[in-house]
Amino acid sequence: MAIGFLHSKNLLHRDIKPENILMGNDGYLLLTDFGMAKELNGDEVATSFVGTLDYIAYEIMQMKSYNKAVDWWAIGVLTYELIVGFPPFYSK
Repeated sequence: MAIGFLHSKNLLHRDIKPENILMGNDGYLLLTDFGMAKELNGDEVATSFVGTLDYIAYEIMQMKSYNKAVDWWAIGVLTYELIVGFPPFYSK
């Protein structure tokens, strides 16, 4: 819900990872660390290389332009990690 709200306000978080999700005293999850957040106007795209490598989207890694989809990618990686116990592209 937090990502949906941010996106409705034209904001990208760009650094979704376990360390940036906290649990409040009431049991609700809180999204933190907006240091890499970016506001996009309309159909604007971002191009900067930011984020944590385990959760970063393909478009960012390839230095291509990207939009709000990068946050949903990170949510998918985070979900995978919660279920399996390690990131999807983990390698020794």
